[in-house]
Amino acid sequence: MEPPLIAVPDRAAAGEAARVWLDDYRDRIDRIRVRAERARDQAQQVTATARTRDGAVTVTVDPSGALTGLTFGVRAEDLPRARLAELVLRLAREAAADAGAQVRAIVAPLTSEDGR
Repeated sequence: MEPPLIAVPDRAAAGEAARVWLDDYRDRIDRIRVRAERARDQAQQVTATARTRDGAVTVTVDPSGALTGLTFGVRAEDLPRARLAELVLRLAREAAADAGAQVRAIVAPLTSEDGR
């Protein structure tokens, strides 16, 4: 009875396979980088605005939720200061939540399992 044959790997073929795999991996990383940069650029442009129905108060926030604009309409003059402050804070929270949702929607494809 003869001993079993042991397959000796073809070094050239193994080297070529490794090079192909590495090139594919680098291409994938480059595609991910481009998509991430695009998402970053889009996210940096996000703004959100919330306003009262009567136009008394309008607030605008940036992607982080920081207030970037605050406008008082004519109707704001009729509101007590405490109510006006309450409206500004409520609208700022609403706008910040909207901005956050927009940023999450932009980033979601990068963080999902199928967002290769």
